[in-house]
Order: sequence, then C-alpha cells, then structure tokens
Amino acid sequence: MSLLVVGSIALDSVATPFGETADAPGGSAVFFAAAGAILHPVQVVGVVGSDYPLAALKSLEARGVDLSGVEQAAGESFRWKAKYSYDLSSRETLDTRLGVFAQFRPKLPPTFRQARYVFLGNIDPELQLGVLDQIPHPALVACDTMNYWIHSKRDLLLELLRHIDILMVNDAEARELSGDWNIYRAARWVLERGPKMAVIKQGEHGALLVDRDTTFKVPAYPLQDVFDPTGAGDAFAGGFMAHLAATDDLTPPNLRRAMVYGAAMGSFAVEAFGVQRFERVTLADVRARVRGFKDLIHFELDEGRAP
Repeated sequence: MSLLVVGSIALDSVATPFGETADAPGGSAVFFAAAGAILHPVQVVGVVGSDYPLAALKSLEARGVDLSGVEQAAGESFRWKAKYSYDLSSRETLDTRLGVFAQFRPKLPPTFRQARYVFLGNIDPELQLGVLDQIPHPALVACDTMNYWIHSKRDLLLELLRHIDILMVNDAEARELSGDWNIYRAARWVLERGPKMAVIKQGEHGALLVDRDTTFKVPAYPLQDVFDPTGAGDAFAGGFMAHLAATDDLTPPNLRRAMVYGAAMGSFAVEAFGVQRFERVTLADVRARVRGFKDLIHFELDEGRAP
C-alpha cells in the first residue's frame, strides 16, 4: 500500500550540550521518510531551494524513498536554527528562514494521487486541505500541526479535523488546541471534532493513542545516549504510518503495534544528530528494539496470589 508524506524539507543547524551541526538535512518530510523507508517505501512531496545539497536526498532515494514529488525552486531553502538546554527538554529557536517554502503549494504527481496512507506534516492547514483534494480514496489520513497554525488559522484547522482519521501532535499542542490542560480530556476534545483517533506525543514520557473506546500508552525507550531530539516526533510518525502501510491492517491490535514501531523510530532519531542514525538502522535493528519494548512493558498477572 502506497505511503505519502507532504511536509517541509529543511536545512537544520542544531546545538545541544553534546555537539552541534550546521545546515544538515531536516524537516518533517525528511525525518518521516528516513524512518518510514526502513519499513515501507515512502513517496515525498516538498520543495527545496537552488542551494539544497541534493546528494543528501539521493541517499534517501537509495533506501526506497520516491522523490519525484520534490520540487526545486529558485531561491534559498528553508533553514532552521535552534539551541537545546542541557536536559534537551526545552529549546530556543535562534533563526527561521522559510525561503522557497513560503510559496510552497503542493502538487502531487499523478502516481502519488492514488496514495492509500497519507501523512500531512505541520504545514499550513489550507495546504493540507489542498493535498486531500488531490487524493480521491485514501485508506487513512494522519496529520500534524503546530502552535503557529493553532493560533493563526484555527478555523481552517478545525475544518481539516473533519477530513482526517488521526491527529498526531505533541502534548503542548493538544492542550493549546483544546484549551484543556488535561491531556486525556484534550484528546477527547479532538475526537469530538472529527478524527477517529488522537496520537499525543509526550517526548521522554512516551506517547498516547486515544480512540472513542480505549487509551493505549507506549513509554519512551530507555536510552543511555541521547544527542539531538530534533525530528523525533516526525520519525515516530514515519514508523507508525509505515507499519500500517506495510501491514495494511487498521485493527486495534495493529494500531497498538504501530505505536511501538513509531516509538522505536523516535528512539533511533535521538541517538545522533539529524537523520544520521537512520543511515545505519536495519530492519533487524528495528525488530530487535520492538522486542525490547515488549520486554519493557510486558508482565503476567498472578491472580492467584494478588491481594
């Protein structure tokens, strides 16, 4: 089943207490594709400027990423610069230059319009709706958003919620969108506006999957070395959606497995700067980490001795 991501392709400059990088390939579409392609081929729609190092994207192409939906426009590529605190839980954005991304209007190649699994990165909700107009029969649509769109284009974002299956946001965004500090009530608020499910990413505290009947929690994987949290949420989305596309199974048990695959990809993302870690991750590595999640959270009830 085809898997499509529409989102940003950027050059990131990131500093953490453990190192730094300059003008490294990043953006929601790049992190999603780098993670997702390990499990399933990914189609990418985005835009880069004339200064973008296309060889960096070609390495993705060699791993099953279809870049025929990536446009190159005259001008500067989207650039983002940030500095993280020592505990990596907060960051200061130092510079954001949209460049050609400011005029981006996604145009899907004809072959991409038959996509069955679709992820809309956190671009303008007007553009997200425009992408859906180009895809007649998706099996599942998930989307991300950010606080800028929550405040500046709230009405369009609420309209978008009526047309998607999963809203995938972090806990701060869920609270801002709903106006409720309680993350479980915030998820229910989202469901009342149209989506069948809400996935709430909680960083080092894991992630929640909430539907109308159940709640499922997957923890973050315990890591000894964490270098850069940039893009972990998009890598999570890539793992989640790629598992669903590879299995073509939307049953509740498989959605829970998709959460674990997403959490595994998010854990790989933070182990190096940018998407470097995914250059060395194999399918066997992913399966081993998924088994590690099972060992982490599985236990047997001893009902005979339980009080």
